[in-house]
Amino acid sequence: MSLRLLLAWLLAGFCASAAFAADENRVIYPGRDGAAGSTASASAPGLGAVTTIGLIVLVGAGGWMLWRGRKLPFAGRDVRKLAIDETRSLGSRQYLVVASYEGKKLLLGVCPGRIDLLTPLDAPSPRDSAR
Repeated sequence: MSLRLLLAWLLAGFCASAAFAADENRVIYPGRDGAAGSTASASAPGLGAVTTIGLIVLVGAGGWMLWRGRKLPFAGRDVRKLAIDETRSLGSRQYLVVASYEGKKLLLGVCPGRIDLLTPLDAPSPRDSAR
């Protein structure tokens, strides 16, 4: 997702610099009343409107890209079924792990080279129901 954001940022900068490049070719003469500047000032509001519309389109496209990159279940993306809910260290590289899979919770014992299913956790513990 950060790559998409970087590409969108670079594209916005490139388009903005291309819009301002048209002003670099205009020559401004000091001391003139506005006889030559009147045609240039008449085109300036149009350029500002085009730039504003372009920036709005780019911001909208960037927002759409971010929205499409989210992990949403209704967007047709697969939802992960396995999750680690809680982990407690017992010392000496040994852990208790509460994992859930398809709505079922399991208590696992993990140590180097071995993972054991200790018990399924179907009902909430009395400690959880008191909260």
